[in-house]
Amino acid sequence: MLEPKNAPFADGAADQHLELPASGVRVDWALIIGIATAFALVITALSMSGSIRSFYNLPAVMIVFIGTFAVTMMSFSMRETFGAIGVIWRTLFPGHRAPRKAAMVMLSLASLARARGILALDGVIDQLHPNPLLQRAIAMAVDGATADEIESVLSNEIAAVGERDNRNANVMRRAAEVAPAMGLIGTLVGLIQMLANLDDPTTIGPAMAIALLTTFYGAILAYMVFAPLASKLERNGREDMIMANIHTLGAMSIARQEHPRRLETMLNTILSPTDRIDYFD
Repeated sequence: MLEPKNAPFADGAADQHLELPASGVRVDWALIIGIATAFALVITALSMSGSIRSFYNLPAVMIVFIGTFAVTMMSFSMRETFGAIGVIWRTLFPGHRAPRKAAMVMLSLASLARARGILALDGVIDQLHPNPLLQRAIAMAVDGATADEIESVLSNEIAAVGERDNRNANVMRRAAEVAPAMGLIGTLVGLIQMLANLDDPTTIGPAMAIALLTTFYGAILAYMVFAPLASKLERNGREDMIMANIHTLGAMSIARQEHPRRLETMLNTILSPTDRIDYFD
């Protein structure tokens, strides 16, 4: 029988430490550097063209920022809106996602179960605590759950997580749609004020400031904040689904007591070409 190249368990040593993907958070430098660079370019351009203070207008800020928040909240519940705001931090500092390492872990667990029986996995369940879904899946397999039972339980949980991720992305996408609209409303307010007071030259400047700055603020919020966050949330959600599917497939294969090579083939169908594994070759 073919043996894995990098088996984490020595023969007869089920209590050996299992090498899991890194847990905790990581810094999404692509998002942070992108947003910081975009804002730095805008601020630099403003400072080179004159006083930055001339680009601040309190009424325009109120119309765009508070208006965007209020209209977005009208489309969702308060819990959903504040939940999406809270997830911004996790977007900047997301959890580790390593599909290839996760697949290797599942194959290691499958190889151990194949060699020593499913009950041998009971000795490594505690090591899986950084990933509750994986820990629960393996615990179900050890407790004698069938593959169909594991799939039923985990698929419901995966669907709930996917729905939450989609909802958060939808909140950000809605905010990206609303911000330019609030900028347009502010522009109309400023133009109306200007036209209504043409006989007073002192009011033309402030009215024009509102008219132009609301459009500026709306574009900044939509295209430099909310749209990138929505795209990043969607991407992170897809990666979470891949990780969950890897764990589900692995647990189901273990419950069926299939050969790990069959699991390797199934895992490679959901991994990207650059992440595909050759565990036994």
